[in-house]
Amino acid sequence: MATTVITDSASSLPRDDIERLRIGVVPLYVIEGDRSILETGIDLPALYARLPDMQALPTTSQPSPTDFADAFDPIVERGDDVLAVLISDKMSSTLHSAEMGAELTRERYSSARITLVDSESNSMQEGFAVLAAAECAEKGGSLAQCEAEARATVSRSRFLFAPRSLEYLARGGRISGAAKLLGSILRIVPILTASDGTTGVAGAVRTHEKALARMAALMHADVQRCGLKRAVVQSIMNDEEATRFAREVIEPITGSHVPVIATSAVVGIHVGPAIGLAYETVDALH
Repeated sequence: MATTVITDSASSLPRDDIERLRIGVVPLYVIEGDRSILETGIDLPALYARLPDMQALPTTSQPSPTDFADAFDPIVERGDDVLAVLISDKMSSTLHSAEMGAELTRERYSSARITLVDSESNSMQEGFAVLAAAECAEKGGSLAQCEAEARATVSRSRFLFAPRSLEYLARGGRISGAAKLLGSILRIVPILTASDGTTGVAGAVRTHEKALARMAALMHADVQRCGLKRAVVQSIMNDEEATRFAREVIEPITGSHVPVIATSAVVGIHVGPAIGLAYETVDALH
């Protein structure tokens, strides 16, 4: 019995990896006015180009239980197991929808074997857990083995990102207006991270350039202590700078090519212009 891996679009996985490992993707929704748009159908560069001039930012919504059941049903019908590795339950209601979708599938297929994993993050930190599970499945791993690989990856990966400003986080209600004002007055640039399933602060400096340097230093210390399996630089409306950061700062640490990956819309519209760094180590970080 084979295992098929499913994720959501917040993982930001590149299309090549999705196709190579036959990963199923259930998209979240971006809502503009009265329009609800599948994230996978969005022209990302065009959306990001419009964001700075929008008076009201788009909102986002999780997939419905039916969306997940529609993804699970054909997998179960052909006799495969399902492993869904999803965005943190503390960041989105996506996992809850997947749980309800799994129940819908189990009502139709009593023998269905469906396991859900909370990645405790989003973007490519979530994506690394998906990749670990899918690589295990490709080698013939069982549902339990693929689940174990995904969960182990959560403990040996980190996601750091530095927004250009706190404007978008404040407008989207992710931080308070007071925090935004304080950050503006003190000219503080936070380095944000996923911590215990929610967004935390890994440090704060006075300039964006220092934030990138601190991110690289944190990665370098982790790699020296725990080794390195893979790394990516993520971009939100900052492709040129992200590429320069990858080539000039991160590749000397990794000693190999580092991909630059666009961050999904459901994350990007809440953060605004930013550069992120996601990496997975060989040994557990925490």
